[in-house]
Parts: sequence; structure tokens; C-alpha cells
Amino acid sequence: MALQQLVCNLMILLFCKGTLTIRLTGSGSTRCSGRVEVYHDNIWGTVCDDGWDLNDAEVVCRQLNCGSALEAPPSAHFGAGTGQIWLDHVTCSGSESSLTECQHSGFGSNTCEHGQDAAVICSDLIRLAGSGSTRCSGRVEIFHNNIWGTISDYNWNLNDAEVVCRQLKCGSALGNPQFDHFGAATGQIWLSAVTCSGNEGSLTECQHSGWGNNYYGHYYDVGVICSGMIRLADSTRCSGRVEVYHNNSWGTVCDDGWDLNDAEVVCRQLNCGSALKVPTSAHFGAGTGQIWLDHVTCSGNESSLTECQHSGFGSNTCERGQDAAVICSAVSVILTGSGSTRCSGRVEVYHNNSWGTVCDDGWDLNDVEVVCRELNCGSALEAPRSAHFGAGTGQIWLDHVTCSGNESSLTECQHSGFGSNTCEHGQDAAVICSDLIRLAGSGSTRCSGRVEIFHNNIWEQSLITTGT
Repeated sequence: MALQQLVCNLMILLFCKGTLTIRLTGSGSTRCSGRVEVYHDNIWGTVCDDGWDLNDAEVVCRQLNCGSALEAPPSAHFGAGTGQIWLDHVTCSGSESSLTECQHSGFGSNTCEHGQDAAVICSDLIRLAGSGSTRCSGRVEIFHNNIWGTISDYNWNLNDAEVVCRQLKCGSALGNPQFDHFGAATGQIWLSAVTCSGNEGSLTECQHSGWGNNYYGHYYDVGVICSGMIRLADSTRCSGRVEVYHNNSWGTVCDDGWDLNDAEVVCRQLNCGSALKVPTSAHFGAGTGQIWLDHVTCSGNESSLTECQHSGFGSNTCERGQDAAVICSAVSVILTGSGSTRCSGRVEVYHNNSWGTVCDDGWDLNDVEVVCRELNCGSALEAPRSAHFGAGTGQIWLDHVTCSGNESSLTECQHSGFGSNTCEHGQDAAVICSDLIRLAGSGSTRCSGRVEIFHNNIWEQSLITTGT
């Protein structure tokens, strides 16, 4: 027995529990991702992917101390195994402690081939736990020095939660609950004073006070509430191209019949207030990969977009230029007008339940810089004046806007007061931003700095290679 325990401890990819041993293997596998194999009757064998889903993967990830399930790839994603296929029609609730506690068709009972070998991709060093937790909401725990520990809530905000949600493939951050919202843990508190920009790929890339350096108790354990299977891409938290998660991949929604009722459901689901506009024709840029939904028809009262009628996942005759989008009331600024794009157009702000323009008195590149940053549109290129993208209608909300260029929102800048102006719409201000590229870093200016590109909703350092 002692020898068996020693062997288990030395084999990184194995986790022994009773008589069952499970491992992840295959081409491209890691400690927490790979083809699932179980040990039975002194032989390793695979698991068939019939009915294989995230609940089943969740059990495997937990059993291997690999955090939460991110994907449940079927069809021999990590290559086909050989020999026995031990399990088929595995059905887990997700709360089991071992895969063999789940229902299945019996060891060796299947009609599968190895092209159907099941796999998992786990979150590895991060998970959500606690009372009332789900796959995409719960107390944040991280794995360090072979121990799961929590995070103290000092400075914890939506930017930090955004990184966790992205890391767990759980869409966008809706909430960043504190004060043991999901119950107080026990044991180690690993991190405190976590400070993320929101663009990091992993929570441990963010600044923090150091492993184990904190002075707080578990009453201050932090949590996250993520949007789950829906997100908005290529704009802000509450505006952008609508994408849904299905069959282990993010895909878009076609704009056939897309209207305010459909957008209302999306905005409510994302805690972004009410629907204001329903941009069509890939207003925020075309997505990639699958187009999951088409002919979506909501009453407006549904709690989730997938509760609405639609033509079926993947059933459509759409093109990328038809990707649907939303602008919700939590958004304070948009770009619009004749010839406008995602990152260029007439500036309009939302105030007192109506959209209005900005007068161009004193309008300059510092003001534009703030708008471009607020919309995740890179850096300011031009500050067009005199209704360059056409004259708006209705209210002119702002005039004499004066920004330093470092503000996070246009309304943080000095101005003459909402509605206080002597302008006409022929003076409507506009912006032209760099869109998917910017200069950043310590000591950067408008024209010098580290080159970063916007990809998959994250600003990343550009790796530019040239031929010889």
C-alpha cells in the first residue's frame, strides 16, 4: 500500500482514489487537459464521448485537483487511444467525487471506436467554490504549493473579476461580491491587494501583495459572478457583438429579425440595464468561427437568450456581415453617423434617458483619447469637428469638454454642464481611433510606446516578425 501511494505521488498525471486511477494523456496534453483514461482490471482504457458534457468533465477536473471544467472535447481531440474503451454513456451530476460514481453503461460495455475518445480541459490553478456556487459564479480559489486557497477582498473590483471570468471561459464579469458572499473558506488565504487592468490572461499575471502576505480573515473571501454562456465582444462591457458559448466554442448570432426585444434579454442577462439600440450588419466587426443562432425571437421577458425561439444551434444561411449586436443603457458613449465604424464616428452620450451629441468647442486629441480608451478602440488619431460624420438631432449634451487624456470616461472630464451650450448640430464633435492597435507602457506617449493589439477582447503585446 505504501509503495502504491509512492507511485501515485510521483506520477504527475495520475490521481489515485480507492481502486480507481484516472489520468489525462494524449497529443498536446498537460497536467490538467487531455484524453481521459481510467485504470480497470490492470489495464488503462479510454472513455467514449456519448453524452460526454461539462458535468462529466467537472468531476474529472475535481478528481485531479485541476480546478473547474472549461471544455469537454469529444471526438479524440487529443488523439485516439488504443486498447480498451472502458466507459460509455457517462452521466454525472457534476458533484460526484469520482468518475466511477457517475452512471455509465458498465465497464467495457460500448459500441464505440477510439475516434470517439472523450477529453477534458480544466482551469488548472483556479476554481470557483462555496455555498451556492455554479460553474461561473462562486468564491475564487487558486492552487499554489499543492494547496487551494482564497483571495482577500482588498481592492477587489470588476477588472479583477473580468480576468477570472475570462480565464474560466465564463463570459464577462457581472459582479465582484465580497465579504464571504459564497461562504467563508478555511485554511490558506493566498492573495490580497490583487490589481488587474482587466486585460490579463490569468489572475496570477495581475499585481498582488505576494503569496500568503495578508492580514485578513476568511470573512473577506472574494467571489465572482460571470455572465456564463453569453458575452459582448469588441467593444465595452455593455455594448458589442453578441456571442454565445455552445459545444465548447464561442459563436455569433445572425441579425435576421434581430430587434429590441432580443437585445433587452441580452442586456438584462448581462446586468447592463435596458436595450437602447440593436446594431446589425456586424457594426462592431465580424466574428470568427461558428454562427450559432439565427432568427432569434424573444418576447423580451426571458431570462436568457437561449430561452427565446431560434432556428437551432448552427442552423443558418448567414454570413459574417450579419453578426448581431447590442448597446445597453449602462453604456454612456457611442459612435454613430454617416460612414461611422466601430471606432470612428460622431460622439453621442446618454443622459436623462436620451442620446445627445457633443459640441466641438475646444475639442482636441486629449478628449478623443478618452473616448477611444472608453470604447476599447486604441489611441486617438484625429479629432474631427464640424459634423464630420453628419449632424445629429435632438439634444447637444456637452460643450467645452476639457480632458487631460487620462480619464476613464468622457463625463469625468471638465465641461460646461449637461445641456449647457450655444451650439448647433453643425458643430457636432467626432473621433477617429486607431481601433485594433495602440501604444502603451511606462513612459509611453501618443506616438511612442510598446505596441499592443486588440485580439479576443484582450490587449496583447504585439510579436512582430519579419522575413529575412
